[in-house]
Amino acid sequence: MSRVLLIGGHGKIALLLEPLLVDRGDTVTAVIRNPDHESDVTATGATPLVADVQSFDRDQLTNLVSGNDAVVWAAGAGGGDPERTRAVDRDAAIRSIDAAVDAGVRRYVMVSYFGAGPDHGVPEDNDFYTYAEAKAAADTHLRESGLDYTIVAPSSLTLDEPTGRIDVRAEESGSVARADVAAVIAAVLADERTVGRTISFNTGDQPIADAIADAAS
Repeated sequence: MSRVLLIGGHGKIALLLEPLLVDRGDTVTAVIRNPDHESDVTATGATPLVADVQSFDRDQLTNLVSGNDAVVWAAGAGGGDPERTRAVDRDAAIRSIDAAVDAGVRRYVMVSYFGAGPDHGVPEDNDFYTYAEAKAAADTHLRESGLDYTIVAPSSLTLDEPTGRIDVRAEESGSVARADVAAVIAAVLADERTVGRTISFNTGDQPIADAIADAAS
């Protein structure tokens, strides 16, 4: 049983992850920006906490994460506005990492995407470029933070029914159901062998638990 702080608690993946964690006995606090979303979070068994991480400074974020065993970053600006993308996906994410260090919360799971990194290859004139740059900066900062991190990097997200099976050996991005991404996050939180790993995956043929074990080996 762990105390998990889930930042971005009303996202599609987060709402699928929360009941998985609650059902196995974890205490989940879901950080949301819009108070209108509290009832949706409460219905999952998690506890909603209204806070705007974009506007929180490092000290405020340190207070936010303190007392938890793990932080999961599942927040995102949602694209469209480059300034907000940098503010949330890069700057706020980096502050939350520093806050976890300050608060002594060692375990940190970052939701990224398949192909993220400094060599992402997205051209500057592509609408995805600002997000790719933001995630590259945040992921790099996490790797250098000294935290017990795992970066979960799914391919294109779908609303398909979960299969419970993924492919962690794929060399090119495909697609994967959001519900399976939620199951992967739950699995890596419970598996210390995933510390220090980046797990990129598509939907596939291998059961999630076995695939996670392979990726961590």
